[in-house]
Amino acid sequence: MAKSFSKEEMPLPDEKDREILKLLQRNARMTIREIAEQVHLSTTPVHERIRRMEESGVIQQYTTVVNGAALRRGLMVICYVSLRQHSKNAGAKFIQNILDMDEVLECLTISGEFDFMLKVATENMDSYYNFHVNKLSAIENVGNVQSVFVMGVVKMVY
Repeated sequence: MAKSFSKEEMPLPDEKDREILKLLQRNARMTIREIAEQVHLSTTPVHERIRRMEESGVIQQYTTVVNGAALRRGLMVICYVSLRQHSKNAGAKFIQNILDMDEVLECLTISGEFDFMLKVATENMDSYYNFHVNKLSAIENVGNVQSVFVMGVVKMVY
């Protein structure tokens, strides 16, 4: 478990840390040796830098990016959702519903006309329609939903 730091205590990554992070974002399975060769350091300082960034919370987790089409989830949709009521309780209920939906990959609270932005993956347009009508719009307090269909991914960094 990563050590918790306040914003004031969190050490800022230097240029070498940023190089290491960039490599890990491209491929989190790189070995310490491979990273060390590319950032021109020995393995010990690279290992210490990664450990420090993990402990400080700069590196929050390691994850696997999957090919949605290979899993029959090739239709990517960005959904903007507004709630009818904006109480703390109403927002918490919406979030709890979203956490239980496998189609929702990401949920962000946003400012502006909409309250949430969802990244949704389904098999095809029919399955998205089913998700939209029978799951998302069926959540109590959902006001407006605007769907934007992703045509392609130019850059994706986590």
